[in-house]
Amino acid sequence: MTSTATPTSPPASNGQPRRRSVTANAIAIAPGFVVSDMTRTSARRLGVDFEEFRRDAERSIPVGRVGVPEDIAYAASFLVGPGAGFVSGQALYVAGGPVH
Repeated sequence: MTSTATPTSPPASNGQPRRRSVTANAIAIAPGFVVSDMTRTSARRLGVDFEEFRRDAERSIPVGRVGVPEDIAYAASFLVGPGAGFVSGQALYVAGGPVH
């Protein structure tokens, strides 16, 4: 987020409130299958071996692999960085491609 205005900024010279360059991207990540405690627990609840569960998911993902926590971290890093200064109100799907 890049902004020269702060909540305590005085009004602009025309008396109008200053516009703020605020983007709203927090918690806008929609992850696909990511190797984690949650997916391990899901496999256990389904009575499926985790590696089998992972391989089945992998076959359905266009990029040919499941996600890792770092994939989500990279997406979050982008959304909070200066490169996302013109991105606002979007959901970012970090899922390895469209799944039909």
